[in-house]
Formats: sequence, structure tokens, C-alpha cells
Amino acid sequence: MSDYKKVIGKRQFSLIFSILVIIFLYLPVITLIVLSFNQSRHGVLWTGFTLKWYQDLFSNADVWRAFLNTVIIALSSATVATVLGTLSAIGIYWHSFRTKKYFQGLIYTPLIIPDILMGVSLLLFFVALNVQLGLTTIFLAHVTFCVSYVTLIVIARLQDFDYTVVEAAKDLGATGSQAFFKVIIPLISPGIIAGFLLSITLSIDDFVITFFVAGPGSTTLPLKIFSMIKFGVSPEINALSTLLLVSALVLSTIGIRFRKIIFT
Repeated sequence: MSDYKKVIGKRQFSLIFSILVIIFLYLPVITLIVLSFNQSRHGVLWTGFTLKWYQDLFSNADVWRAFLNTVIIALSSATVATVLGTLSAIGIYWHSFRTKKYFQGLIYTPLIIPDILMGVSLLLFFVALNVQLGLTTIFLAHVTFCVSYVTLIVIARLQDFDYTVVEAAKDLGATGSQAFFKVIIPLISPGIIAGFLLSITLSIDDFVITFFVAGPGSTTLPLKIFSMIKFGVSPEINALSTLLLVSALVLSTIGIRFRKIIFT
């Protein structure tokens, strides 16, 4: 009986602790969503329901210009990083060469060095080459750190890959390019898609590196939010954050359904 009570006590403690963690994680988000509909511009006291802040947000051309820059950079850098990362993963995992371990170390480097160090180093690199800071430098910077994430994700997928399938395809007359595009790519496509989506998320979310390599007229959404919040937390920021949260949830749901359709 005492052992049974101990088990029940441990389960109750785990349940209570889990609930507290969930509250700690999601209560700020819920608060932000609620305040985006609050009439009060300052403070957290509820004074009434309004959609004014969303109307002001949609009429703010600077915010949507920054949002467009963010989307362009995220999609373009994620696409290039996914292609480079996939080819890099295949080359590192399946091929043996003298400098293989050094290449593996270079792949891990962007993941372990601080963002501020990478931002400063990229800034000095672009200045040394006399490259004008702007959307192009942000694009190159985002590709630089996204490639590593894609490479590691695809390598993880390749670890479960049965190479005899490729050999069987070649025995049936498939060329190297046909085996690559019709056998290898479809089988590792879950890893490729995961790397692409993660690259988009990292690009949209990045602030530190973008802060160093951005130039005039190349403001992204994180930079714009930072410039707005310096003058105080505006309800427009709450509205913008709520829209981003809803968009992320919708895209995640679509991605899950898309994955079930494609891979089941």
C-alpha cells in the first residue's frame, strides 16, 4: 500500500510540475495575444476590446516593407542553403577523402560560435571586400549559418538510408543522375524538407547577425520590431506578434498534413 502511494505521489508531482512548466511557457504568449485587443496603449490593465491596433498595423507601410524583406531573404536563403547542405551532407557521409574530418569540423563551427562573433566576422569580411551592405549581404549571411543545420539534418536522415537500393537501381539500368534524382532524393526528402523549414525559421528569427550585415533600406522584421520597441512596447507589436504566431501555427498544421499525404 505504501509503494502504491509513493507511485501515485510521484505521478501527481510530475503532473503538477508539467502543468507549471506549460503555464510558465505559454502564459506570456497568451498575455501578449490578449493585450493586442486591449484599448489601452500603455500598461496591462484591460480597458476594453478593440481592433484598432490591427488597423494601425495594416496601415504601417514600414512594417510590411520589412516583412517583405524578411520573406524574400528567408525563402531565398533557405532554398540555397537546402541545396548546398544536401549536397554537402551526401558528399561528407558517403565519400571518403583526406580532409573529411576537417570539413565535418567546419560544418559544426557555425553552430557553436556565438552569433555576435559570426556577425562581426561577416561584417569585417564584407567591408574588406568592399561589398555594400544590404539585402545581398543578409542573404549571404543567412545562407552561411543555415547550411550547417541542413547538412546535419540530412546526414541524420542518411544514417537510416539503405544504399543497396541505389545499387539495385543501377543494376536495373539507371544512370548516376537518375539514381540521384529518382531514388536518393525521394528517400531523403523528409530530411531535406525539415532542413528547409528550419532554415526559414532561423532566417526569420535571426536578429544578431542581421543587425551587423544589414544596410540602408534592408530592414528586416526583427530589426523593425527592435527599433519600435526602443520607444516602448506598442500594442502594434503585440498585434504583429499575434499575427506571426497564428501564421506559424497555420503553416505548421499545413506542413504536418502535407507530410502525412506525401510520406504515408
